[in-house]
Amino acid sequence: MNEAYVKYDIKDGIGWIEFYHPAHNSLPAALLSELTLTIERAGMDSAVRVIILKSGGERTFCAGASFNELVAIHDEDSGKAFFAGFANVINAMRKCPKLIIGRVQGKAVGGGVGLASATDYCMATKYASIKLSELHVGIGPFVVGPAVERKLGISGMSQIAIDANSFYSAEWALRKGLYAKVYDNTDELDEAILNFAKELCNYNVEAMRELKAMFWSGTEHWDQLLSDRAAISGRLVLSDFTKETLKRFKK
Repeated sequence: MNEAYVKYDIKDGIGWIEFYHPAHNSLPAALLSELTLTIERAGMDSAVRVIILKSGGERTFCAGASFNELVAIHDEDSGKAFFAGFANVINAMRKCPKLIIGRVQGKAVGGGVGLASATDYCMATKYASIKLSELHVGIGPFVVGPAVERKLGISGMSQIAIDANSFYSAEWALRKGLYAKVYDNTDELDEAILNFAKELCNYNVEAMRELKAMFWSGTEHWDQLLSDRAAISGRLVLSDFTKETLKRFKK
């Protein structure tokens, strides 16, 4: 697979949303925009009772922001616009009236941790370690922070945000509440997710809608909050520290 994509399929009431990028499932602006629209579409689709969010490939779930696009940011407006792409995806997941199950088959970095955190119920393999690497390059997990903090608590969030060059195991993420269950391999993960989604399809759609609204109560200000956070990241990505760090990584 060499072409990036977002796929959307429906089968037996389950809406499958799959994203892929050949660079470890990193997310450039175009893919973020398409993912946002697809989540919104699935949320409004009467044929969908529950949604599964997954990525293509067998290894990395999501490597976060597109490195090439980070390097290419040249002013604060374009920086804010890029990071707003992650804000839009998280807000789309938050406002989606359907429960979203996350399938995390491998490592999640930066924005990938944000995506996993914004799901309503997340299942993973033991290879799905997580890292918030933003501070390491001079930025910070500002946009994904509210979603990550909501799942891990301020203690867990601050731990991985400050220790920005370390991966934390899937077992750690399970203990902290990001993952609901962890499996030994993708076959076991896929079987469990499908069975769980089928079970949810037998539940009252209105009850699930109200339950999700209850879970996300208190986040109504996130449209503005995440926009403000995107502006912070858009400013910091232009700092001399971050520019030099990205240049070293590029070399």
